[in-house]
Amino acid sequence: MAIHDFSLQGEFIELNVLLKLMGLASSGGAAKAMIVEGSVRVDQQIETRIRRKLHAGDVVKLGDETIRIIANGNGIETR
Repeated sequence: MAIHDFSLQGEFIELNVLLKLMGLASSGGAAKAMIVEGSVRVDQQIETRIRRKLHAGDVVKLGDETIRIIANGNGIETR
């Protein structure tokens, strides 16, 4: 299981964009498919909204990968 921190550069990031940026989806279409089929959880709830706005404090899970959204940083950090 890997835990990643994603530092927001603005107020929010859309779920499909996050999955692609983090390399968990090979393309935007793949990200959309994963979300629609119910493979993605946000704050422990299955999320099927492709463009769900994620804010600081949200936690995204896809398989064994966890992404924590953190406020105003300088990029992507992996732990």
